[in-house]
This record gives sequence, C-alpha cells and structure tokens, in this order.
Amino acid sequence: MFGSNLLARRSKPEQITDQAWQHLVSAGDSIRDAARSARHTSAGFADDAGDLVGSAAEEARHRASLAFDALTGRRPALPWTLLIGAALVGAAIGWAAGSAARAVGSRDQAVDDIEFVDVERPDSPADPLT
Repeated sequence: MFGSNLLARRSKPEQITDQAWQHLVSAGDSIRDAARSARHTSAGFADDAGDLVGSAAEEARHRASLAFDALTGRRPALPWTLLIGAALVGAAIGWAAGSAARAVGSRDQAVDDIEFVDVERPDSPADPLT
C-alpha cells in the first residue's frame, strides 16, 4: 500500500522512464536467452563442420598418398582382409551346399532301400475275396 502511493505520485516522465526500464530489462532477458540458444546451436554446427572437415582432410590425405604412390610406380597393396573374407564366405556357402546335397542324397537312398514282401499267414485265408 505504501509503495503503491509512492508509484502513483510520481511524475509522468518518471512513470515513462520506469516503464521503459522494465521493457529494457525484459528485452535483455529475451536477448540473453536467444544468445544462449544461438551459442548452443552454433556449437553443434561447429562440431558437425569440424567432423566434416576432418573426414574430408583424411580422405584428401589418403588420395594424395595413393597419387604419390602411383607417380612413383608403386603398386597398391592387395586388400587382404577383403580377400580372406570372400574366401571364408565362399567356404561357408560351399559347406552348406555340400551338407544339403548329402542330406538330400541320403534321404533318396533310404527310400530306395525299403523292400516290400508279401507274406501269407497260416490262419488267414489264401484269397480273401473268395
């Protein structure tokens, strides 16, 4: 109550000045929040750009090394990991195909080994239709 009487008795320029000061304070807070957000966003962009530049530089070094080797007449090394991997995959596929072929072959042979025999029992009639 006491404060409201003092605020009401101020002159018009003081009231305008106080209102302008409040607007500046709130604008400063919003600018500070926007700057903080921009700083976080730009830090993320800078990290991404650094990663991109780093990977591009690594690729450029690799290509320059290959070009230098080609100019000096050196042949590129064989990709041993790729060759060994392809050999292992081929061996696995061959083993699987061989196992499947053996399984199919043994199944057909077991069916062919079955022999049917007609047996007459002594207590059964010789010709059940008659």
